[in-house]
Amino acid sequence: MSDTKIALVTGANKGIGYEIAAGLGALGWSVGVGAREQIRRDAAVVRLRDAGVDAFGVPLDVTDDSSVAAAADLIAERAGRLDALVNNAGITGGGPQQPSSVDAAVIRTVVETNVIGVIRVTNAMLPLLGRSASPRIVNMSSSVGSLARQSGPGGETSTGPVAVAYAPSKSFLNAVTLQYVRELADTNILINCACPGFVATDLNGFRGVRTPQEGAATAIRLATLPDGGPTGGFFEDAGVVPW
Repeated sequence: MSDTKIALVTGANKGIGYEIAAGLGALGWSVGVGAREQIRRDAAVVRLRDAGVDAFGVPLDVTDDSSVAAAADLIAERAGRLDALVNNAGITGGGPQQPSSVDAAVIRTVVETNVIGVIRVTNAMLPLLGRSASPRIVNMSSSVGSLARQSGPGGETSTGPVAVAYAPSKSFLNAVTLQYVRELADTNILINCACPGFVATDLNGFRGVRTPQEGAATAIRLATLPDGGPTGGFFEDAGVVPW
């Protein structure tokens, strides 16, 4: 088995996910580019390879059981293990998302991708992570999911507009992450949440103030933590994010 570290990044065909893949690849990792759309996925792989990254495409729809199972089989056949899983794929659900008027279907759709999709992919990849000497899981969250920040002074401005689907989906993801930490406490898997900050991507109409490269930095750091590093944390570039 090769000593090259193997990562899977979901939603890696563009934006923050692409830059996470690029950053890990620059460190010498072999990176699976997980994405639904073949054209964008293939284009991202070509671009990464042109930059010297050992990238490979992983057809992956996080909302589909068979797609996720096939992705796990692909990685098992290619590498035999997984050293880092970055659950980056996510959607906002669009807007507006006022709780008094939102369509319940919007909430279901967002939770299916942002929460259940993470559980689905994580569970499929756990056997492969178990074969790694230093397995890492990074769940891409957001400061809008911080209950402390939402309820604290200035929360109405620091955590963005009212978004009853998106923001609670990230709070839900944070809580799910802690349940994995509890269940896997006796293993060597380090599991953390990363907040990329307000990054200019198509999810927010490119209104963000940070670049995708800047948004990827915390996830890359958490995916490459040394043994004995933190687990069960919520981090941004400036440090710890309150839950």
